[in-house]
Amino acid sequence: MNLDSPSLPADLAGRVLERLGFQHPPSPDLVGLSALYRAWCLRVPFENTRKMIALRRGADGPLPGAYAEDFLEHWLAHGTGGTCWPSSNALYAVLRAAGFDARRVIASMRDLGVLNHASVKVAIDGRDWLVDSSMLLNAPLPLGPGVFVGDDPVWPAEVEASGASHVVWWHTPPGTVYLPCRLLMDPAPLQDYLDGYERSRERSPFNQRLYARRNRPGELLILAGRTRYLRGRGGTTSRDLDADELKQSLREEIGLSAEMLARWIDCGALAASFEPPPAASAPQGELGSPPSRR
Repeated sequence: MNLDSPSLPADLAGRVLERLGFQHPPSPDLVGLSALYRAWCLRVPFENTRKMIALRRGADGPLPGAYAEDFLEHWLAHGTGGTCWPSSNALYAVLRAAGFDARRVIASMRDLGVLNHASVKVAIDGRDWLVDSSMLLNAPLPLGPGVFVGDDPVWPAEVEASGASHVVWWHTPPGTVYLPCRLLMDPAPLQDYLDGYERSRERSPFNQRLYARRNRPGELLILAGRTRYLRGRGGTTSRDLDADELKQSLREEIGLSAEMLARWIDCGALAASFEPPPAASAPQGELGSPPSRR
């Protein structure tokens, strides 16, 4: 697939769908979209191991996973995922290959007015649905004229119409407040995805220390640095892991291959993940409150 083509090779698309649990492409309706997105959320982690390796080794060329084929082939072979730019592009390509009317969009995480987050919209019967590869919310979010408030305590999310667009509110451990994410560019050209990913070399919360998140039935698992968080319907627990426990979690819970884990360790990323987080790891500012809490 070249940079201007939305099409995945048929063989790759088939292998991806099969790994996601589909012998045949899902129906191009809301039922099929819900099934495909949930399968993605349960099987494709949001994580930064390949990015950490590339940055620490000073690799030339595009960052890992910038091309959908590269992202998906590595996921099939090594269980890796990616951050928002590459994972959104890969999900977009899979949706298009499965027959969905998908388009890339770019948003502002924390509603800062900067284009710092990638996501995907899908149009079905004249209505848009958001399927976000970073939030991993398990179910498509409706983008209607009013307010939507989800009822899942493990993956809380709300959406409100705002001007000609929408703001998505969500939160995930270790944070304790809802983050606003304003959808801004729709549709977004692929080059803008590539440019956004490239800009993240200089500023991103996912460059220095491990961050990995994966959904399990009824549970959300997160590794942030050396800390393991597990959120279920009864609340969130956390504990610090030693090096062996962290490696074991990446292999058995996140699903990385032994080869990928060895590469990550060899570049010094394991040791870096035990260092204290940067003093100012995220922009500060007034976040506001989601619709249900006003």
